[in-house]
Amino acid sequence: MERTTPMADGNADDVRSKLNLETARIPWKELQTYFARGHVVYVARSLDLLAVAETLTADDRSQLETWMKNREVGDVPADLAHGWYEADASVWAVVVAPWVLVQDSETRN
Repeated sequence: MERTTPMADGNADDVRSKLNLETARIPWKELQTYFARGHVVYVARSLDLLAVAETLTADDRSQLETWMKNREVGDVPADLAHGWYEADASVWAVVVAPWVLVQDSETRN
Protein backbone atom coordinates (compact mmCIF):
# COMPACT_ATOMS: atom_id res chain seq x y z
CA MET A 1 0.00 0.00 0.00
CA GLU A 2 1.40 3.38 -0.99
CA ARG A 3 1.53 6.10 1.63
CA THR A 4 -0.44 9.16 0.64
CA THR A 5 0.51 12.71 1.50
CA PRO A 6 -1.69 15.78 1.67
CA MET A 7 -0.04 16.99 -1.55
CA ALA A 8 -1.20 13.85 -3.34
CA ASP A 9 -4.73 14.32 -2.04
CA GLY A 10 -5.25 17.91 -3.12
CA ASN A 11 -3.78 20.98 -4.73
CA ALA A 12 -1.12 23.20 -3.17
CA ASP A 13 -3.67 25.79 -1.97
CA ASP A 14 -5.65 23.09 -0.15
CA VAL A 15 -2.47 21.75 1.45
CA ARG A 16 -1.40 25.23 2.59
CA SER A 17 -4.86 25.93 4.02
CA LYS A 18 -4.86 22.62 5.89
CA LEU A 19 -1.37 23.20 7.28
CA ASN A 20 -2.29 26.77 8.26
CA LEU A 21 -5.29 25.52 10.23
CA GLU A 22 -3.07 22.98 11.99
CA THR A 23 -0.38 25.51 12.95
CA ALA A 24 -0.49 26.79 16.51
CA ARG A 25 1.59 28.03 19.40
CA ILE A 26 2.33 25.31 21.93
CA PRO A 27 4.41 25.25 25.10
CA TRP A 28 7.82 23.75 24.35
CA LYS A 29 7.50 21.55 27.43
CA GLU A 30 4.55 19.75 25.79
CA LEU A 31 6.82 18.64 22.95
CA GLN A 32 9.47 16.98 25.13
CA THR A 33 8.42 13.43 24.25
CA TYR A 34 8.68 14.19 20.52
CA PHE A 35 11.99 16.00 21.04
CA ALA A 36 13.40 13.01 22.96
CA ARG A 37 12.39 10.70 20.09
CA GLY A 38 14.13 12.94 17.55
CA HIS A 39 10.88 13.90 15.83
CA VAL A 40 11.12 17.67 16.26
CA VAL A 41 12.52 19.73 13.38
CA TYR A 42 13.84 23.24 13.93
CA VAL A 43 12.87 25.92 11.39
CA ALA A 44 14.83 29.18 11.48
CA ARG A 45 12.92 32.44 11.95
CA SER A 46 14.17 33.56 8.54
CA LEU A 47 11.92 30.93 6.88
CA ASP A 48 8.16 30.71 6.54
CA LEU A 49 7.09 27.76 8.71
CA LEU A 50 4.22 26.89 6.36
CA ALA A 51 6.51 26.98 3.32
CA VAL A 52 8.85 24.51 5.02
CA ALA A 53 5.90 22.27 5.94
CA GLU A 54 4.66 22.38 2.33
CA THR A 55 8.14 21.55 1.06
CA LEU A 56 8.35 18.57 3.41
CA THR A 57 4.87 17.43 2.38
CA ALA A 58 5.88 17.67 -1.29
CA ASP A 59 9.10 15.73 -0.55
CA ASP A 60 11.20 18.44 -2.22
CA ARG A 61 14.52 16.97 -1.13
CA SER A 62 16.64 19.49 -3.01
CA GLN A 63 15.15 22.47 -1.16
CA LEU A 64 15.23 20.66 2.19
CA GLU A 65 18.90 19.78 1.70
CA THR A 66 19.70 23.42 0.89
CA TRP A 67 18.01 24.61 4.08
CA MET A 68 19.76 21.90 6.08
CA LYS A 69 23.18 22.86 4.67
CA ASN A 70 22.44 26.48 5.63
CA ARG A 71 21.36 25.31 9.11
CA GLU A 72 17.92 26.82 8.61
CA VAL A 73 16.18 23.45 9.06
CA GLY A 74 17.33 20.52 11.17
CA ASP A 75 17.63 19.23 14.70
CA VAL A 76 16.72 21.64 17.47
CA PRO A 77 20.07 22.76 18.93
CA ALA A 78 20.45 21.52 22.52
CA ASP A 79 21.16 25.00 23.89
CA LEU A 80 18.05 26.39 22.23
CA ALA A 81 15.91 23.51 23.50
CA HIS A 82 17.26 24.05 27.00
CA GLY A 83 16.62 27.80 26.78
CA TRP A 84 13.03 27.26 25.65
CA TYR A 85 12.51 24.76 28.47
CA GLU A 86 13.96 27.04 31.16
CA ALA A 87 11.99 30.06 29.89
CA ASP A 88 8.78 28.01 29.71
CA ALA A 89 8.56 29.29 26.13
CA SER A 90 5.95 28.57 23.51
CA VAL A 91 6.84 27.81 19.91
CA TRP A 92 4.94 27.79 16.65
CA ALA A 93 4.38 24.19 15.59
CA VAL A 94 2.86 22.23 12.74
CA VAL A 95 2.79 18.46 12.31
CA VAL A 96 3.89 16.81 9.08
CA ALA A 97 3.87 13.25 10.38
CA PRO A 98 6.04 11.88 11.76
CA TRP A 99 7.71 15.27 12.24
CA VAL A 100 6.76 18.26 14.38
CA LEU A 101 8.18 21.42 12.83
CA VAL A 102 8.86 24.19 15.36
CA GLN A 103 9.85 27.82 15.13
CA ASP A 104 10.59 30.43 17.76
CA SER A 105 7.29 32.17 18.49
CA GLU A 106 8.78 35.66 18.75
CA THR A 107 8.72 36.04 14.98
CA ARG A 108 6.59 34.23 12.46
CA ASN A 109 6.77 34.90 8.73
